[in-house]
Amino acid sequence: MKKWSKQVLLPLIVALLPMLFGIAVYRQLPPELPTHWNFSGTIDGYSSKAFAVFGLPLMMAGVTLLVPLLLSMDPKNANMSAALKKLVVWICPVMSFVLTNAILLIGLGYNIPVPLIVCILVGLMLMAIGNYLPKTKQSYTMGIRLPWTLHSEENWNRTHRLAGKLWMLGGFLMILCGFLTQYFTSGWLITAVFVGIMGLIFVPTLYSLWLYKKGI
Repeated sequence: MKKWSKQVLLPLIVALLPMLFGIAVYRQLPPELPTHWNFSGTIDGYSSKAFAVFGLPLMMAGVTLLVPLLLSMDPKNANMSAALKKLVVWICPVMSFVLTNAILLIGLGYNIPVPLIVCILVGLMLMAIGNYLPKTKQSYTMGIRLPWTLHSEENWNRTHRLAGKLWMLGGFLMILCGFLTQYFTSGWLITAVFVGIMGLIFVPTLYSLWLYKKGI
């Protein structure tokens, strides 16, 4: 438990840090702040400044606490890559710190390209996960958990080698699309992003099924 506490303490602090900035500028913020953007990068949802300052970081902190707890309950926890576990634990704190502060800066009048930031963060996350996927061993909470991959170690390894390459490529394309959406708002670009993300899931799944039918 002490080891778990140490692993989650710093990520938890990072997730909650935007609250300090929010409290410092609370009186300068408008009653409502943008908290949702559509696929074209246009703001289409607002929340109270109280939710933006306190609610968002607290929600992210809650997930930050939950993730390592779920990972520790996996019967095959020892198989997990230590680096990948740290990466997964840090996703929400980084998102909380970057996006909450960006929202607060928008409330103060700064022009912050949140959709671009999201694309960069998600792209980097996909590339980082893709780098570690081929090194990930069988587990019930991390990786491409299918009946065939969990049944066969060879199926698991081959599927994750392919998925790793696809996720790294997908992450790069996500970042590229983020920059392109700053200049183009064409529907085809948004559709391409959506199809690409779906491909990261379905292509490894179909490949794994194909291997299973081959007896692997």
